[in-house]
Amino acid sequence: MRHFLLFTVLIATCFSGWSQDSVWLARTTGQLPFMEYGIGDDRLGGAKMSYLDSNVLVTVVDSFNMDYKVRLSSRHYAYIAKTSLIRQGLVLNHELPHNPHLTGNIKVYGDTASDYVVINLDDRYPYRGMQLLDPSRVVVDIYGVTSNTNWITQLRSVKEIKNTWYEQIEDDVFRVYIQLKHTQHWGYGLSYDSAGKRLTVRIRRQPPVLDIKKLRIAIDPGHGGDNAGASGVSSKILEKNYTLLIAEQLQRALKTVGVKSVFMTRTKDTSLSMPERVAMLRTFDPQLLVSIHLNSAGNDTVQGTSTYYRYLGFRPLSQAILERMLTLGLKEYGNVGNFNFALNGPTDYPNALVEVAFLSNPEDEKKILNPKFHKLVAQKIYLGIVDWLKQMKQ
Repeated sequence: MRHFLLFTVLIATCFSGWSQDSVWLARTTGQLPFMEYGIGDDRLGGAKMSYLDSNVLVTVVDSFNMDYKVRLSSRHYAYIAKTSLIRQGLVLNHELPHNPHLTGNIKVYGDTASDYVVINLDDRYPYRGMQLLDPSRVVVDIYGVTSNTNWITQLRSVKEIKNTWYEQIEDDVFRVYIQLKHTQHWGYGLSYDSAGKRLTVRIRRQPPVLDIKKLRIAIDPGHGGDNAGASGVSSKILEKNYTLLIAEQLQRALKTVGVKSVFMTRTKDTSLSMPERVAMLRTFDPQLLVSIHLNSAGNDTVQGTSTYYRYLGFRPLSQAILERMLTLGLKEYGNVGNFNFALNGPTDYPNALVEVAFLSNPEDEKKILNPKFHKLVAQKIYLGIVDWLKQMKQ
């Protein structure tokens, strides 16, 4: 810790007198480093572009408060937290290479659980993944590189990947397209291998049997411990306590119908950071996640239920749950996309956040206080998941 603090002070000192004639080479470090589009901020943080693996090479060109501005390619920039970068060395702008680095060949294959696209590179460069629909595709942009990819080897062991190809969309931005066989996105992961220079895209396959009993389901009761969340407008109850009560009912409902693999990020009033929750979920490797929260607004007339997603490929799950929640007689607050909540951030599995109702609204608060309502909410979320699975069979 002492060494880290000293390093932070030194870096801050170095960047206090920034020279536009020089830049820093740096590498990502720590838990869940990520890129943001700009320096805007709100209670959920800045708008995130992409999470990154560790030890990814970036070029730092400027400093803004707690972030560094990094050059991804000749036309693309992003912002990364200073605590997520380790300085590699100072170079002059005129010493930077004019020609981007080159890609190698690509291999597409599958194992017993997933499909993979392996892209050979000569270092760990920044990237961004996207989900596209109609047809369903995963698209990966790799920044600062130009194609020297002269073949893509595709093996018959793949089960979910239909086609893989690339396009050089800019002189130094390399785009890989991965077309899927199924309409529903079941998740993907991006990481470099242990050798450090092969970017691997892991594609999660659609389960062979679309039966909720055979799924690995994770439940996240929002807040907990020193993070109490919102409080009731009349009762002053704490959000953290009632999200846990509803999550426990959902866990019981799932086990009652025969779901054997259910994971709760917390089972008591525990303080857990978002990186800790994400790490726990990575270990469990769920096939879907439902995060449960209770909403709050400055105006006590605002009420209703809502669901949230970040990536378009995961929206159908949030829509199906919302449709069922509305049968409880709750008003519709909406289905919210591009939501910058940390647990909507993972691309590895479909996920949805459910804001059950508003603690700040007297009518909604009365419902939240009723244990029978907790069971009804759990049942509706369960039925929403079942409806979502049925959509894929049509």
